[in-house]
Amino acid sequence: MTAALALALLLAQPALTPAEAAAQAAVTEASLRADTRFLASDLLEGRGPGTRGDRLAQEFLATQLAGMGLEPAAPGGGFLQKVPLVAIEARPPARFTFRSGKRRLDLRGWDDVVAVPGVQASVAEVKDAELVFAGYGITAPEYGWDDFKIDVRGKVLLVMNSDPEDDPALFEGKRRTYRGRWSYKYEEAARHGAAGVVIIHTTPSAAYPWKVVQTSWTKDSFELPAAGEPRVQLRAWATEEASRRLAALGGHDLDALRAAAQRRDFRPVPLGVRLSARIESTLRTTESANVLARLPGRDPALAQEVVVHTAHHDHLGMRRGARPGEDAVYNGALDNATGCAAVLAMARAYRALPEPPRRSVIFALVAGEEQGLLGSEWLAAHPPVPVSRIAAVLNVDGLLPFGRVRDLVVGGLGKSSLDAMVAEVARVQGRTMVGDLFPDRGSYYRSDQFSFAKQGVPAIDLRGGIDFVGRPEGWGRKVGDEWLAHHYHQTSDEYDDDWDFSGIAEDARAVFLVGRRVAEAEEMPRWNPGDEFEAARQRSLQGAGTGSR
Repeated sequence: MTAALALALLLAQPALTPAEAAAQAAVTEASLRADTRFLASDLLEGRGPGTRGDRLAQEFLATQLAGMGLEPAAPGGGFLQKVPLVAIEARPPARFTFRSGKRRLDLRGWDDVVAVPGVQASVAEVKDAELVFAGYGITAPEYGWDDFKIDVRGKVLLVMNSDPEDDPALFEGKRRTYRGRWSYKYEEAARHGAAGVVIIHTTPSAAYPWKVVQTSWTKDSFELPAAGEPRVQLRAWATEEASRRLAALGGHDLDALRAAAQRRDFRPVPLGVRLSARIESTLRTTESANVLARLPGRDPALAQEVVVHTAHHDHLGMRRGARPGEDAVYNGALDNATGCAAVLAMARAYRALPEPPRRSVIFALVAGEEQGLLGSEWLAAHPPVPVSRIAAVLNVDGLLPFGRVRDLVVGGLGKSSLDAMVAEVARVQGRTMVGDLFPDRGSYYRSDQFSFAKQGVPAIDLRGGIDFVGRPEGWGRKVGDEWLAHHYHQTSDEYDDDWDFSGIAEDARAVFLVGRRVAEAEEMPRWNPGDEFEAARQRSLQGAGTGSR
């Protein structure tokens, strides 16, 4: 390479402006470490929704943002947007008895089946309900796919926790869509009048082991207040082995059923098995809160539009039934104290700019993500500005504290014009922009950006990848898999003084730089033509009379 060519390539690389270079220096490893350590402290008791630890986390975050000189941004005033919740303390039976003629099968609660009520009532019940294997439990007219070719009203459905992936022309091939998510299974079954759903758990389809189902689904659950939407009575998971025994009770082979369900012409299969089950619950109303702060934009016109940075502040609270001396706190250090610390660091970077960007910026630390994206769903439905004025949402969730990485992962890559801004920032940092590293897990539909995407707002999740600097090839994947297997949603997700925050600092700077570019751009980002969320965006823009600006 000639010196002239090398100079030309150097000059062609995008560079930070002096303002950006100075501002991103406000993102420090020390502040990231300190904020993560406090939020993950035992004193906050796992930040379970509606608890003292939850309120402490909210006050800490609000105080930090206020101390930066940011404005309160909650609708109606203040830094806290209250999120109403219904807390459900369920008492499922110790065993679930399935019958086929004179034969019976007892499956143990916790070990074989985890079940919760699907309704906000003191009793959820199915009475002598027929079990039907309903494949993936998906209705998708655009693909000619319908797993509901028979009347399933009043029945309990046994379904797979994924979507068809063998044919790249169906859905998105190996990439999981929302229809592959467990939440969709319950929703779609309810729309068809089913009484209950049992999802077959496998580690590949769920992306986590059975113990995560146990720890995530056997605590008090929280929901937004019901609004008249259809619901099933019973929401359950069963291990693959238990599901195999359940199918065999009715004379069926589970593998053969699953193979048949790969075809468009599949019809639901009544299993010849019936279930009666009753779950009693104690309900109470409580609340959590989203923490919202605003940096007003400098442009008189564009300041009415906002860029939103999100991370969830909640975790799973305390472990029920812990013995004396046992660890009972679900600290949620990596998930998601790191993300909250990163958003605070980004806020400091924005405040360090010599002048605010053209658009306003909102920092949203949201509640109830672990319970089903509750805080972000509430915020997306009750935003401080109309959704037509939200230019983009940039989410961070579960940043890896193990050092610097060469890759910058975009959850939602290929969906919107945000890709170009991320690509520019990746080049500035000398990193490679990549898409979801585990597309079969459906990560895009599992974190808070999804709540806004459903409302039509271009939204992505940004984080560092697994190509770690100074580590051998494959090291990052190994560490990530080990963390998922042993620490995800476990009491062992604790802060460690040996953690290396250099990578998280670089990630926070990257998200800040992307956000600033969105805030300075002449036009708001757009979904790519034909994207699943494009129509929702067009409706919101047309309803606001802003066209497609």
